Amino acid sequence: MNLRTAEYFSSLSKRNHGFMMVDLFVGMVILAVAILPLAFSYVRETRLLRAEYFRGTAMEIVDGEMEVLAAGEWRDFSEGSQPYTVHAHAATNLPPGHFQLTKTGNHLRLEWTSDNRQGIGTIVREVTIK
Repeated sequence: MNLRTAEYFSSLSKRNHGFMMVDLFVGMVILAVAILPLAFSYVRETRLLRAEYFRGTAMEIVDGEMEVLAAGEWRDFSEGSQPYTVHAHAATNLPPGHFQLTKTGNHLRLEWTSDNRQGIGTIVREVTIK
């Protein structure tokens, strides 16, 4: 039996453990460098989609309410700027904000403004009644 061969392979195995650990560490660093930007972009996309959902919902509500106002409900309001109460149940999905109707003669302006700055902006619709 040759014991020298067994000693050689056991010392070779110990050296390979160090290389294996370095290789594993480098692989984990590469994975982390690739995954972290994806995680941050996912968070950014989530915020962007939420803001677009809020903007789309507010546009639908303002458009619908403006149609109702233009159809004849505008006569019930006095001249000037005033808060406007919407009738859409989807308004509960919006972030805190307010609707405002401005009537000057036969010109109507309905706008929704968010109380918090979330990248949504102000939604405005204007119509001139004939």
